[in-house]
Amino acid sequence: MKLKFLAQSIVVVFTLFALASCTELDLHYEGGTADDDQLGEATQAIPKRADAAVNGMYALLGKPYVYFGEASGRADDMGYMSVCLGQDLNSGDMTNIVSGYDWFSVALEYSDRTPTYANPQIRNGLFYKIIYSTRDVLTMIPDGTDNAELMAKRGQAKAMRAFSYLSLAPYFQFKYKGNEDKPSVPLADETVDPRNNPRVTLQKLYEVIIQDLTDAIADLDGFVRPNKGTIDQKVAYGLRARAYLNMEMWAEAAADAEKALVGFTPYGINDLKAPGFYNATDPNWIWAILLPADVVGQELATWPSQIGSFSGNAYVPYAGIWRSINKLLYDKIPSTDVRKKWWLDSDTASSYLDSLTWTDYAKNITYKGQEIPGAVITDVKVKMEPYANVKFGQRSGVGEAVNDGDWCLMRAEEMILLRAEALAKAGDLPAGKTVLEDFVKTYRSPAYTSTASTLADFENEVWLQRRIELWGEGFAMADVMRLGKNVVRYHPGKATNVPEDYQFNISANDPWLLLRFVQRETTNNVAIVQNTGGTQPSSGNGADLLDGVTD
Repeated sequence: MKLKFLAQSIVVVFTLFALASCTELDLHYEGGTADDDQLGEATQAIPKRADAAVNGMYALLGKPYVYFGEASGRADDMGYMSVCLGQDLNSGDMTNIVSGYDWFSVALEYSDRTPTYANPQIRNGLFYKIIYSTRDVLTMIPDGTDNAELMAKRGQAKAMRAFSYLSLAPYFQFKYKGNEDKPSVPLADETVDPRNNPRVTLQKLYEVIIQDLTDAIADLDGFVRPNKGTIDQKVAYGLRARAYLNMEMWAEAAADAEKALVGFTPYGINDLKAPGFYNATDPNWIWAILLPADVVGQELATWPSQIGSFSGNAYVPYAGIWRSINKLLYDKIPSTDVRKKWWLDSDTASSYLDSLTWTDYAKNITYKGQEIPGAVITDVKVKMEPYANVKFGQRSGVGEAVNDGDWCLMRAEEMILLRAEALAKAGDLPAGKTVLEDFVKTYRSPAYTSTASTLADFENEVWLQRRIELWGEGFAMADVMRLGKNVVRYHPGKATNVPEDYQFNISANDPWLLLRFVQRETTNNVAIVQNTGGTQPSSGNGADLLDGVTD
């Protein structure tokens, strides 16, 4: 594979465009009011039109080049997975080498607060693109319909709109509690002039999110989805649990998480023997982006190319941009925990590799198991680094060029950890500890025991488990923001795998943590007030900061 070097300083300016909304069904034909036959034909056409709109809505989540278009050739344009990777690289939990081939270096160095850069444009504009697509669905479904099929589509659209706002809320303003009256993001309401659309308060934004999800839960009652790429009532409950967690409405969050969990079970210890996390049919996946081979092909704008370690046609193995766990976090994982094998150890070994082979087709050499990290395959792979992730597998096969693999948006383990935290913070610390211990002991580390005696200690215990369990799945910075934690990447005097350029810590109240609105938005929307304050961090900043977990 030949990859073209692209300097990260290139400024890309583009127009954030909205999908054209379909008009409401016009029942008044030229020459008078429609008769019964015409009305019946028009009504029957709605589900077909709605099907196309719903399918388009889901396609925006993960199709390669979905934002800038295929002609751009941007390998960082992989939909929601771009957002996940950007957020996790902003955190203290993921790192990689400094490389000119790294499309996501702006997130590691925190230059992604620059309004003209492409990375923040995707992390903001993608969700508005999705929100506009939900309007396509909602505007064609008559108010008050009792058609179950149309109600289910309406429920999916409202849940997707809530998901989109929920994916923006934590990054443009600090945590909900105490900041309810501060500005968040604009609402893409069809009644608002986009040229004069101010940011609404956090409280208003979450009112919209909760109302949409409550409506979706009602609309999706009894709906049986065709696959896990489709939102159903349990997904809506899970999304509302996330929203309530952000709002610190603990009892409500715990109750919704429990409802989302019905019918789903975590990966067991015996399930975690080799790289995975690419199959939506797994019993713990609640919601997913379906990415079969005919959708992604051998494209570089895919998560196997940018996050995984096993593609034969990808930036990560070709350039050695191994997405790796921070050694500070890795060292907190007990040796008895099955998840420790999700990353290579200091000797670049993991039992996760034992059953794998990687073939160098040019030389007709097959590397087996622990030979894989040290293998060098021309134009395909360099040697792997300590702490590189082997969590995510390659569905087409190790070393294969087809970059297919589903992406998990919600799974049972997240809901269990959410419920444990929420129960404890609702006033029942013993119940929260029981949920946490039952999960970790049964499914991850049989020797685990919660040692927390205070709520603050338990919060950090759950946070540690979330940082391990959900690593690489896009939750890291959302947790940092909602918990009001410092971003900690290194401690002076401690061994680290974080490159010197990225060795800095950031205080929980540093305004630089807030994403900026892109230049196109501030130019075209006169009512937007930009996030300001703070400066881009540099090596050595915040050396004395702690996070309560990796100290």
